[in-house]
Amino acid sequence: MRGYLDAVRQPGQTVNPLFATLGVEVEHVTDGEATLRLVTTEGLVQGGGVVAGGILATLADEAMAHAVIGGLAEGLVTATTECSVRFLCPARAGSVLLARAVVVRRGRTVVFAEASVTDGDGRLLVRASGSFLVMPRRVAPAGADSP
Repeated sequence: MRGYLDAVRQPGQTVNPLFATLGVEVEHVTDGEATLRLVTTEGLVQGGGVVAGGILATLADEAMAHAVIGGLAEGLVTATTECSVRFLCPARAGSVLLARAVVVRRGRTVVFAEASVTDGDGRLLVRASGSFLVMPRRVAPAGADSP
């Protein structure tokens, strides 16, 4: 995962298409901690005039996943198995959002994490918790598409 973590931090990165599409930047990743940054745009606003809840949930989930990834041994990957999100305050277009996540318990096959999303004024927008399955990376046979 070291190669991925190095690559995803680079400007114009292409190893994480979701981050490239949304504009998410990886500010910090270590074993058990991660911080992601997103400057919201009009394209992320829903009909009520605020940033869509799914964007905020995605940011929290990805921050937790990257906190988990930061501590994985080579050859292992992770997938979210459960995510609980509490929306506390809306975000407006143009807001700078910071998602900070920490691992609260690391087992051999399941890791538990928590995240918060704040805006540039320090307002707490989201609290989230999740569990993440740790598994070996599957290598697809030559010529086959990987899932």
